[in-house]
Amino acid sequence: MDPEALSAALLAVIVPLAEARRPGAGDALTAADFPVERPKNRDHGDWASNAALKLSKAIGVNPREFAAEVADALAQTEGIASVEVAGPGFINIRLDAAAAGALAKTIVEAGAAFGANRSQDGNTINLEFVSANPTGPMHIGHTRWAALGDAIARLLLASGATLVREFYINDAGAQMERFGRSVLAAIKGEPTPEDGYPGAYIDDLAARVKAAEPAILDLPDEEQVIVARDRGYEFQLGDLQASLEKFNVHFDVWFSERTLHAAGADGAPSLVDDAVDRLREQGHVFDDEGAVWVRTTDFGDDKDRVIRRSNGEYTYFAADAAYYLNKGDRGFAHKIYLLGADHHGYVHRLKALAGAAGDDPEKDIEVLIGQLVSVNGARLSKRAGNIIELDDLREWLGTDALRYSLARYPADSPLTLDPEILRKRTNDNPVFYVQYAHARTHNVARNAADSGVARDAFVPELLDHETESALLGALQEFPRLVAFAAELREPHRVARYLEELASLYHRWYDTCRVTPLGDEAVTDVHRTRLWLNDATGQVLRNGLDLLGVSAPERM
Repeated sequence: MDPEALSAALLAVIVPLAEARRPGAGDALTAADFPVERPKNRDHGDWASNAALKLSKAIGVNPREFAAEVADALAQTEGIASVEVAGPGFINIRLDAAAAGALAKTIVEAGAAFGANRSQDGNTINLEFVSANPTGPMHIGHTRWAALGDAIARLLLASGATLVREFYINDAGAQMERFGRSVLAAIKGEPTPEDGYPGAYIDDLAARVKAAEPAILDLPDEEQVIVARDRGYEFQLGDLQASLEKFNVHFDVWFSERTLHAAGADGAPSLVDDAVDRLREQGHVFDDEGAVWVRTTDFGDDKDRVIRRSNGEYTYFAADAAYYLNKGDRGFAHKIYLLGADHHGYVHRLKALAGAAGDDPEKDIEVLIGQLVSVNGARLSKRAGNIIELDDLREWLGTDALRYSLARYPADSPLTLDPEILRKRTNDNPVFYVQYAHARTHNVARNAADSGVARDAFVPELLDHETESALLGALQEFPRLVAFAAELREPHRVARYLEELASLYHRWYDTCRVTPLGDEAVTDVHRTRLWLNDATGQVLRNGLDLLGVSAPERM
């Protein structure tokens, strides 16, 4: 019996009891109104509910008295061993061993699908993250958003959302011209321009551009800059994409900022031109001293924003507006932006933009701000000179350790990683601790096969040891945990859950044997425990996959 089934059982007994007290009181109730939780103290049972406390006032009854009525009725439900009332009206539920143990087989048979849920059904989401400038390598800040953004995407997809991972390529504007001049200067053997990009990576890009365009210096000066810019950009973007793929982060859409400024077919206005007209139609655009403004203060922004200057040039806000509207045009009702710690000013700006576009700023857009991350002892990149590169971190610490550690903490908390711990193969290293638990489940399964123990029998009532009850209770929580973490956009909840599950598994492993000792005969206890072992391995594997971390079978 899982938590959803228990909530349904509570609903079934509560509705008639509530109706008897106050007719009509149960009309609008659903199982979702009566969630159950695992009590911190396992002596209090397998599950607990505050249903009586929540409903007693509405039906005019003492909560403890009502809880006793609910407990008596619920105790008659198949699969429930006992129900007790505690404190002012809490209901503690204990399942019988067979009902609790049945979950092990359910998990094994569900496989990779266990944990998937439909809590995000109907949500169409555009999740934009990383979005590094294509003028240099990705640094440690991008690394954090890559790990978190991809984990959030995995959680939302596992919860039924329709979602794309999107990378916004900032390939328009003055930074691209500086980039082109920097690459061209390196091709010519000249010093980096005063406002240009330094670093050995520019020399590398220059060599690649020169090899691809051997006649570049024979071109007119203006064309030289354009070729150096565009071919250098092509190579640098490819490097960014390769770095992310090696980090196990895949993007469905690479959206070029240039497309926002390009004229449409047959002379149609650009997306930026169109954005100004569309915002004006919503009634939030005004003209002042030759400039075009958006009245974003109507939606909580600290000041109104210029979208087109008096000289006719568009501002960055114009591109933001065109990009936001384009996401809606592509069918995404909900937009999530993951931005770095230096982008706090964008929160009100983007929400105000959503309002000016006719959307609900509190519903249709989320702006998540990540805090800074550092690594003790990390050295600046030899290629870039002034940053810590993603590729260097990945090669130094490993993809699994880096991704797990970055996803293990809330995005809004500053983070310092300790490489000594992350490189250890001991239980002090959280990712090793979880991965080792998974590898141990496979080792147990291999030893079981060698001893003649197979999953050819399943007697769930035999899973009655206290460590088995605790382990099964944790396994039952996984689907709800996934849905909750998806709703809050908090992958760290999955990481902490996996560590708790690994701890419970190790405790069970130390107490309950799957393989017989010596000449002991193989029994249904061993066979049934193998189901529980394999179920735990499956959930550990599913959870690690949600974080983009591998689940090794041997360590």
